[in-house]
Amino acid sequence: MNTFKPVLTEYIDQEDCHTLQFYKSIGGYTALEKVLTMNPEDVTQEVKDSNLRGRGGAGFSTGMKWGFIPKDSNKPKYLINNADESEPGTFKDRLLMNKAPHQMLEGMIIAAYAIGCNTSFIYIRGEFYQEYKLLEQTIAEAYDNNILGQNILGSNYSLDIVNHRGAGAYICGEETGLLESLEGKRGWPRNKPPFPAIEGYLQSPTIVNNVETLSCLPHIINRGASWFKSIGPEKGPGPRLFCVSGSVNNPGVFEEPMGVSLKDLIFDRAGGIPDGKQLKAVFPGGSSSAILTANEAMDVMMDFEELVEKGSMLGSAGIIVMDETVDMVQACLNIARFYAHESCGQCTPCREGTSWLVMMLTRLINGGGKPGDIDMLLEIADNIGGLIDFSKGSFGKTICPFGEAVAWPVRSFVEKFKGEFMEYLPQEKVVA
Repeated sequence: MNTFKPVLTEYIDQEDCHTLQFYKSIGGYTALEKVLTMNPEDVTQEVKDSNLRGRGGAGFSTGMKWGFIPKDSNKPKYLINNADESEPGTFKDRLLMNKAPHQMLEGMIIAAYAIGCNTSFIYIRGEFYQEYKLLEQTIAEAYDNNILGQNILGSNYSLDIVNHRGAGAYICGEETGLLESLEGKRGWPRNKPPFPAIEGYLQSPTIVNNVETLSCLPHIINRGASWFKSIGPEKGPGPRLFCVSGSVNNPGVFEEPMGVSLKDLIFDRAGGIPDGKQLKAVFPGGSSSAILTANEAMDVMMDFEELVEKGSMLGSAGIIVMDETVDMVQACLNIARFYAHESCGQCTPCREGTSWLVMMLTRLINGGGKPGDIDMLLEIADNIGGLIDFSKGSFGKTICPFGEAVAWPVRSFVEKFKGEFMEYLPQEKVVA
């Protein structure tokens, strides 16, 4: 029996849950009131002690990231809320912005206070126009009630938040590409180091956190780091929003503890596969993750470390389910097309490699494949993504992880369903 009580989405079915009046009625902004009486270093330590890890994809320690902000810098510090949710199969941040925008905003103010920031930005996906307009209202409500602006809630702390729309580029979800775009430049990712915490927006110390990550902060402050660590695995605890889509009866966003089984998410929360069909494969962490076969998916927990051991990753927790009727070669082409279209073109391996993947997969599907094409697909994936060994880390050949994001799923499709790729080869060529 599932006894977990939702934290981030507890009230999303209530009428007017997006308003300041409703949020205050359930204790909203009490965490901020508490934070304003604390030292910023103590706030950072509480978040670090909670073991909160980023919910945007990389899973890096949030408190540790904040700790990289230089203490002796005389430059302004910035906090960026990465709301550029564009990963196929991922739609959790959109839900939070629609239903609990003040929860996210309170988290932003807490994070900004902790790092000594007085100007913060929300970088929201350009296609999220409804959410953009709602956040404009949310920010206005906060200013009208002294939750933003000068001397917040009578304290000595001041913060301004700017709501900024992106222009539809997937690559701007990568934090340095986002920063370039925010500065008015082409959204090309930067070489690292320097990392944004040292030299980010306008060459100043900058923290980039995800919508869901920030939304966790009020609850950590109110209930404590120990409470947060008690939910799920110790190394990566807390509530998590899992998006389940594809071949399921009840697609949607499900809040569960970290470490919930993938099997339960698919067959219990999402209602199983329609028409009695069999499970074939799953993306466990958005389209950038390596796929799992049905057998692998039935025996894995949705946890950072365990999915790495399975050769995939938790990523954005966007679960895409494929049933027995899915043509894996066609599915692979669909993914490759997305990445070829979204490649920013800065790095040659990614710019050229993604186009080659699409060209070769299209040729294979159209009956013009050659016996060496299957191995060539793997070679191209390696040329884009470099060494893919999760136990040792990945050693990509591109400036940002976009190269790995296309290489991982393509390689997993070919390796785990090689027979289907072979079936597309003309038989006379296979015999020859």
